[in-house]
Amino acid sequence: MGDERAGTGVRVVVLVSGRGTLLQALLDADGPFTVVAVGADRPGATGLERARAAGIPTFVQCLPDHPGRDAWNAALAADVRAHRPDVVVGAGFMKLVSQAFLDTIGCPMLNTHPALLPAFPGAHAVRDALAAGVGTTGATVHEVDAGLDSGPVLAQAEVPVLPDDDEPTLHERVKTEERRLLVDVVSGLATTGPAGNRRGVSDE
Repeated sequence: MGDERAGTGVRVVVLVSGRGTLLQALLDADGPFTVVAVGADRPGATGLERARAAGIPTFVQCLPDHPGRDAWNAALAADVRAHRPDVVVGAGFMKLVSQAFLDTIGCPMLNTHPALLPAFPGAHAVRDALAAGVGTTGATVHEVDAGLDSGPVLAQAEVPVLPDDDEPTLHERVKTEERRLLVDVVSGLATTGPAGNRRGVSDE
């Protein structure tokens, strides 16, 4: 059954895999949205602890607990739908979801990425940017499709690569922009409406 959390504005379900710092940015923001549930693909994700400390319902769907990815996607989608979100946010969620998941959650899904997409997709974007020797990288918020960081870009912010940067120092500055962008984009949905309202069902 879905939760009955009070709140105003856009209903947000957040998916996490690790520390949950992007989730915390949403929890700390005084925006026109409410985080109504937090899900994870691993029970030890710190983001779940952040949610529980804030009194937010949580759920976990571990891929190894299912006979295959299709079953995992279906179970994850069912948990998401139970909380009646207007938008789902992948906040450091390190699993690719399927087209079937996106078609059945009933709303768009957003994701943040620590690079200026389409440059440096994948799990090692900051490392890849440093290896490529670029002078500027950044952060992106995009709609999720069934590909790898390939959905439509909604917002971006540039971050300069400094001469003495290593992966941790650059990543920390990029994450600052990711958090700001994510709050701005989700807040903006309160006035523009979730993308799914424009497209009918999530496009991804």
